[in-house]
Amino acid sequence: MKIIKRNGAEEVFVIDKIINAIRKANREVEGSDKLDEATIKEIALQVEKDCLAMSHAPGVEEIQDMVENQIMQRQAFKLARTYITYRYRRALVRKSNSTDDQILSLIECDNEEVKQENSNKNPVVNSVQRDYMAGEVSKDITRRILLDEDIVQAHEDGTIHFHDMDYYAQHMHNCCLVNLEDMLQNGTVISETMIEKPHSFSTACNIATQSIAQIASSQYGGQSISLAHLAPFVDISRQKFRKIVRDELTKAGIDADEDKVNEIAEMRVMEEIERGVQMIQYQVITLMTTNGQAPFVTVFMYLDEAPEGRTRDDLALITEEVLKQRIQGVKNEKGVWITPAFPKLIYVLEEDNVHPGSKYYELTKLAAKCTAKRMVPDYISEKIMKQLKNDDCYACMGCRSFLTPDRFTEAGIGNIANARNYDPNKRKYYGRFNQGVVTLNLVDIACASEGDEEKFWSIMDERLELCRKALMARHERLKGTLSDVAPILWQNGALARLKKGEPIDELLYHGYSTISLGYAGLCEMTRRMKGVSHTEPEGTEFALKVMQRLNDACKKWKEETDIDFSLYGTPLESTTYKFAKCLQKKYGIIPGVTDKNYITNSYHVHVTEEIDAFEKLKFESQFQALSPGGAISYVEVPNMEDNIDAVLTIMEYIYDNIMYAELNTKSDYCQVCGFTGQIQIVNDEDGKLVWECPNCGNRNQDMMNVARRTCGYIGTQFWNQGRTQEIQERVLHL
Repeated sequence: MKIIKRNGAEEVFVIDKIINAIRKANREVEGSDKLDEATIKEIALQVEKDCLAMSHAPGVEEIQDMVENQIMQRQAFKLARTYITYRYRRALVRKSNSTDDQILSLIECDNEEVKQENSNKNPVVNSVQRDYMAGEVSKDITRRILLDEDIVQAHEDGTIHFHDMDYYAQHMHNCCLVNLEDMLQNGTVISETMIEKPHSFSTACNIATQSIAQIASSQYGGQSISLAHLAPFVDISRQKFRKIVRDELTKAGIDADEDKVNEIAEMRVMEEIERGVQMIQYQVITLMTTNGQAPFVTVFMYLDEAPEGRTRDDLALITEEVLKQRIQGVKNEKGVWITPAFPKLIYVLEEDNVHPGSKYYELTKLAAKCTAKRMVPDYISEKIMKQLKNDDCYACMGCRSFLTPDRFTEAGIGNIANARNYDPNKRKYYGRFNQGVVTLNLVDIACASEGDEEKFWSIMDERLELCRKALMARHERLKGTLSDVAPILWQNGALARLKKGEPIDELLYHGYSTISLGYAGLCEMTRRMKGVSHTEPEGTEFALKVMQRLNDACKKWKEETDIDFSLYGTPLESTTYKFAKCLQKKYGIIPGVTDKNYITNSYHVHVTEEIDAFEKLKFESQFQALSPGGAISYVEVPNMEDNIDAVLTIMEYIYDNIMYAELNTKSDYCQVCGFTGQIQIVNDEDGKLVWECPNCGNRNQDMMNVARRTCGYIGTQFWNQGRTQEIQERVLHL
């Protein structure tokens, strides 16, 4: 059996450590208050038995709680007090060097929790270790100095989650929609080097990837770019090639008409599109940013974003090439084609591409093949999004975070970012960003209220006030930030073109940026309060009522501050495990509520619940409408490569019923035996969940390529035990 030490490292359970700790406390009490040696060993054996019965590797604090409970059960109250005092003294000693301990465990690659904290970071790599080490220092400063004690305590005990504490000490924001159009059309500066408007599509792609790397190193969340901003450069290349071909033929003494010139030039255009798209795909994958991972970038493919005619058709050509190259995948170190994590792709379903016979339907069929093979693209319904977003359709930031609809343009706030492509007659989305996230653990509220609805609402109001305080701390941390801290963002067009030394404060108000109230565990919360799933009518009614209360809070805060608070369906990754462990520690095992090593992301139907794909999408659409700050729904499907018609049917259903959705398929490879398909999750001899090739039994994670949808994006570096259990228990919806 393994346990998790305080610094996150894994260690084999040693029963003698429990016996020795009780003995030390036992020596400090007198006569009849002492326990005999047999009772001490009995306590230790019972604790060992309880640990073995747990569904996860217990932490040291959990084990010590068990010891206290066992001592109390034997009515040895003085000994219990002595043991508690002993724990307290040891905690004071640890507090003085806990950050050092964490950092040392990172350097030696002993920190099991950090190893699986981010499914796209390899903690063995120096750059990742450096980022994590800086993060530990940031978290230490944040806990001790920057945040109020009540926020820190609520974060530690899993009442809320203050996201990205490892970046909070710096003046950094979360995620953004890059104004790539402004940077390309009007020039930018990268590393103090002037970059003028490119004269070809391939150069535009190169500038885009260099910008992506710089942006990723200046913020801690995802970024999104639009292919529509690259599309105009295809025709610039086309005109250049026509001139070159015409000159070449003339020099060769060949009399070619314009049709022939155009035909040859178009062949070269297609070659350039192929090179440019390949540049984006391979540079994004191979770039290593300062936080030790490939840039978390989303590529947005929306045909209607480009003007009808030549530019839109060129956008379709770029999109086609992106899909073709993603279907092919990338080669791993063994030379085998595998599924890459990035860039994430989003394809917008619209009237021109969703129905058989529509102009771009062949492109949609290609997207379906890509999804069946490589899990992307994900799909936004233009029709549903326009219904929910004030008749606008635009990309999310990262995996699911959406800006609020533009309210500052019509309010006459004006071009506060000084963008050179600003149009007062159009709503603005590119160049906007998110200030940060704080997530509310809904399951904890339900458990604390013990199913009493009046008590539930009272506790929720208290927790919401705490969330507001935490979110305002994020906002205040960004206030006063000077544009100089990230020139690519604030001075050179990615988000704004402010002057040197100018604060970004104006961009934090008027709805220009958003700030997110996250929520998690709607499913388990409903089970605790109503005794049924939130898919049952009684449960649905209560769950929707809760969602509305959260939206009302965001609306109230927005009116009071002129800051766009928005409700966000949190994509828990490592936090799902943290929340589950905190709930079990506080409330014990409650069937259907706290009996897993994870809690359910946002509003999702529980992963173990049997439900049809179409029914699931339809059911979750009502919650997506109440999660305006970010939401994505998914259906778990088997290998669909031989059933593209079924994929297309789901895509058409998405278009008519839900704003944002994805299909989860499997695409794995075993480097030991060459197996391709689905690598399985099994229990090892210590009860730990591990990945195993079904063909050869390989369990070495370094010798396999596994890709799974984690929280709206694809993870490839494996996951903690909570998320791994959640992946293992997913049922198919089709």
